Amino acid sequence: MIEICPSGQWRPALQNAFDFAQKQVKNLVERDPDFYPMYTQNGHWRHTGEAWTHWCDGFLPGMMWIFHARTGDAEWSQLAERYTRPLEPRKMDRNVHDLGFIFLSTYHRWHKQTGEKALNDVVIQAGQTLALRFKEKGEYMSSFMGPDSLFIDIMANVGIIFYAALQTGDKQLLDVAMKHSLTSRRVLIRGDGSSSHEGMYDLETGEFLRQTTQQGYRGDSCWSRGLAWAIYGFTSSYNAVRDARFLETAETCADFYIRETPADGVPLFDYDLPEDGPRHLDSSAAAIVAAALLRLAKLTADPAKGVLYDQTARHILLTLSQPPFLATEKEGWEGILAEGVYHLHKGLGVNESVMWGEYFFVEALDRALRA
Repeated sequence: MIEICPSGQWRPALQNAFDFAQKQVKNLVERDPDFYPMYTQNGHWRHTGEAWTHWCDGFLPGMMWIFHARTGDAEWSQLAERYTRPLEPRKMDRNVHDLGFIFLSTYHRWHKQTGEKALNDVVIQAGQTLALRFKEKGEYMSSFMGPDSLFIDIMANVGIIFYAALQTGDKQLLDVAMKHSLTSRRVLIRGDGSSSHEGMYDLETGEFLRQTTQQGYRGDSCWSRGLAWAIYGFTSSYNAVRDARFLETAETCADFYIRETPADGVPLFDYDLPEDGPRHLDSSAAAIVAAALLRLAKLTADPAKGVLYDQTARHILLTLSQPPFLATEKEGWEGILAEGVYHLHKGLGVNESVMWGEYFFVEALDRALRA
């Protein structure tokens, strides 16, 4: 179980981590201009390793938008625009289920800082495009793996459909987001708050067949980053429409995380890894959960839970803001946050920096430091 650190100890460490993040991103763009990395190999972003799927390009400029909003440094704004503009054509990309990651981190943040309608239109179109993955039979949006596959990751992206629906008043779009979220809740979230990575469907009947995984240890295990996506996604869905079912699910998953994660707040890659095998951690799951809990703390109707979620998030961030997770003592390391995992079975980005870990760590630091 996670142990909560004493109050008042976290702010200097978190500010130091935020400053280090800016330094590492600045070094990256100077060393590799206009390159969009995904994960490191031996601490280096530039390599020839497999991508598996093309879903991470929003995270680097997303950090730049956060840096600009927090510091007011015009250079961050210029860099953010430079790295964001090339992403616009992907608002029509039907090959991935990650358009929320790509556009909420970039064009949505850009729009919030400027109010420019054309930027908002890009976000809305991306939400409309993502909704085209919806399967009437089964009432879910399919993953990039195929029309019969539902990923928990999509819950962390469905917020862009809620956003597009609420911006446009499109009831059909809202219905897609609601049905997908309720289906994910029903078939991917277990009674104890753990989650499955993937669900499989019969395309002819729309019948749910089984829970399985592409990235977790087993089909019936709990992959920690999938659980993080669930906490983040159901919190975002509740924030959008205030449906109590989404809040209940976010809290149930958050409570599992707090109960089952080691005292420092960083989980194993999968909660069901065998004791006699490799025990890889995943700092990126911890970063995602910290960002989610800071929001959930303000949304829960239970004041005691609000305090618990807020303090847990800050404790996680305090852990991540120090070695071995913060890469300040790793000579030549190009990432911010070490000890992340991309795809264990494929051997991609294992015990490395991963771009989503970087982004959600920075998002969480920014949220925590606002308090």
